[in-house]
Amino acid sequence: MHDLVLYAVPAFVFFLVLEIISFRVAAHEGEMVGYETRDTATSLTMGAGSVVIGAVWGLFVIVVYAALYTITPLRMPTGDVWPWVLLFLLDDFAYYWYHRISHEVRVFWASHVVHHSSRHYNLSTALRQTWIPMTALPFWAPLALLGYQPWMIFTMQSVSLIYQFGLHTERIHRFPRPIEFFFNTPSHHRVHHGTNDLYLDRNYGGMLIIWDRMFGTFEPEGEHVVYGLTTNIETHNPVRVAFHEYAAVWHDVRHAHGLRDRLGHLFGGPGWQPGDRDRGLISTQARAAHDDGPRVAAWERPADPPVSAAPRGRPVDV
Repeated sequence: MHDLVLYAVPAFVFFLVLEIISFRVAAHEGEMVGYETRDTATSLTMGAGSVVIGAVWGLFVIVVYAALYTITPLRMPTGDVWPWVLLFLLDDFAYYWYHRISHEVRVFWASHVVHHSSRHYNLSTALRQTWIPMTALPFWAPLALLGYQPWMIFTMQSVSLIYQFGLHTERIHRFPRPIEFFFNTPSHHRVHHGTNDLYLDRNYGGMLIIWDRMFGTFEPEGEHVVYGLTTNIETHNPVRVAFHEYAAVWHDVRHAHGLRDRLGHLFGGPGWQPGDRDRGLISTQARAAHDDGPRVAAWERPADPPVSAAPRGRPVDV
């Protein structure tokens, strides 16, 4: 899975440095956050750790995919175009549900929260990846049963990861409407990283945004995005970033009264407490969009910050 991603690393570094330079030589537009040295260092450390752990875990994933491919009578031809087009759609559909459940079920969120732990939004944030990649396997395993060889699945996953790297920037405003309608874009993904009430649990798509439009989780970018977590962790320690939510889950499970509450802390939504009806994805309801004013993107607004914006501190360019 990591072959194409590793080949793309020089491009990642090039564009990351280019973006850093852009914040040094050009004025920040609106309320762009830019880079901060310790935050960027943490993101790069998380990315390096993710590559190493993912390479080891990937050996097990290959065995699982190969075993499933062996037992299925289906075979997808590798030389035709249509199996790849179908794989593109199936991979992105799998990613949508993996990503959505990773936000709406706490034991999955404990792995994914790493990616949202930065209060900055730049290309280094794309590299802030989990050190616990095991939660993804069930979502792509069915593709092997459909007759896709393991290398085909890994290739499409790599394409998706490379595509998503470019989503993590404030420097790109919006693309033409047809692109914004069908594809995930920096504008859509900024919404996904927002802690604003309006933006929570929105825009889960990987390369396409059509799944969010279909399943009621789409939200366009309007009010200024405040990045990070609803309760930020206030640390740049990579180990704490990687495992803080697992420690919190373990604490809650240990102190829970009864099996029902223990299961709630594991499989309820993040922030679930005994007595809550919210059990995660099963009880998730589409929220009506708030509209406190005209939907205006950050770069189209006056420079004064909104009264409701959380304090962020002064951005420091790397």
